[in-house]
Amino acid sequence: MIAIIDYGAGNIRSIAKALRYVGADVEVTDDPAVVATAQAVVLPGVGSGGAAMTRITERGLDKAIRQATRQGNPFLGICLGMQLLADHHAEGEVDGLALFRGEVRRIPHGPKIPHMGWNQVTPLRSDLPIFAAIPSDSYFYFAHSYYVEPQDQRGVAAVTNYGSPYCSVIATEQVWGTQFHPEKSGAIGLQLLKNFVRWVHA
Repeated sequence: MIAIIDYGAGNIRSIAKALRYVGADVEVTDDPAVVATAQAVVLPGVGSGGAAMTRITERGLDKAIRQATRQGNPFLGICLGMQLLADHHAEGEVDGLALFRGEVRRIPHGPKIPHMGWNQVTPLRSDLPIFAAIPSDSYFYFAHSYYVEPQDQRGVAAVTNYGSPYCSVIATEQVWGTQFHPEKSGAIGLQLLKNFVRWVHA
């Protein structure tokens, strides 16, 4: 079972529908006990980093997330959900979940902020499971004003150029994170979610 965390700031319905479409058994939950014991976890997110982190902490979901990842359970953070996995978020100046070292900063410049719409995601390696069966010149759907700046570049799996290049995908042994919304990215996004489900069942 894949637990989709509902902390009041996520695009819950569309990600649940997309994961079910690719064959996953999902449960939308705000129960820390369910999150901590799920086979895998998805943290979606839309909205303010500071407010989202406050809600996660108040509900005890931060401890459950850390427990799940310590156990090695596959974890996927989407958009704000990816940003909250870093050490610190500039929006609200709050500590994140610290699942990887890094800062979340406001996009300094670009054609328009927030960054809304389709943009190319360029993988940095060809052997990453997150990009299995996905062409290297694929476009995904973005909606954000902040981006992740990882301290350890070894976890950076792909970059996107919007005014300047930034990290758009994190992939470590424990955690995947996408700055874009795979559930809004058509067939290519569904393939990425299939890859996540395959990782869960590996």
